[in-house]
Amino acid sequence: MKHPVIPKSSFKFLKDLSKNNDRDWFAKHKPKYEEAQTNMKLVKDAIGQEMEKVDNIEKTKLYRIYRDVRFSKNKLPYKNNFGISLSRATKLLRGSYYIQIEPGGKSMVGGGFWAPNPADLKLIRQNIEIDDKPLRKIMKAAKFKKYFGELGGEKVKTSPKGFDKEHPAIDLLRHKQFYAFRTFTDKEVLDPNFVSEVAKTLKAIRPFFDYMSEILTTDLNGVPLYE
Repeated sequence: MKHPVIPKSSFKFLKDLSKNNDRDWFAKHKPKYEEAQTNMKLVKDAIGQEMEKVDNIEKTKLYRIYRDVRFSKNKLPYKNNFGISLSRATKLLRGSYYIQIEPGGKSMVGGGFWAPNPADLKLIRQNIEIDDKPLRKIMKAAKFKKYFGELGGEKVKTSPKGFDKEHPAIDLLRHKQFYAFRTFTDKEVLDPNFVSEVAKTLKAIRPFFDYMSEILTTDLNGVPLYE
């Protein structure tokens, strides 16, 4: 099946928007936005269909281009990108996929855990403290290294409260976030094979999601936390 292609016109709209990020300009060029939005919905659906072949996808979402400026110092009304998320179904499947389309080599594809709640973060760290080998094996896998290079995410400066700063896995225990992303050039995004390449990239993060799903749905004794 032939996948939809992101046209140059969508990139041009985003580039122009970044230089004219105000409501008057946007109102005058709204037809261009609606055209780009329609195309991105097709891309979202195509990526979702590809991932549904290998994962249990509950929902696909194209984020609004309108920014919530109520609690932000940045008062520009519009985003300079299109964002897409794919949510995995049921509380037993953790992790969510994310695609961001933005000119200037800022497009990225991947996913993970941006803001794990305190209970989840503690459980992740406890499992790493007990045995970091499963996560390191995933990080060293050929496809993971090819697409993502390394595990990303903000870290605490020294060591988390309650964990030994001399622990051999302190590099992993310091993480507050756990995610992996691959960046794409503008040329790669506009390529007819982009949707297929996105699917390949997202499939490469599945072992990481499977690991997180296992440790976040059982206690430290392996007893299921959810039915």
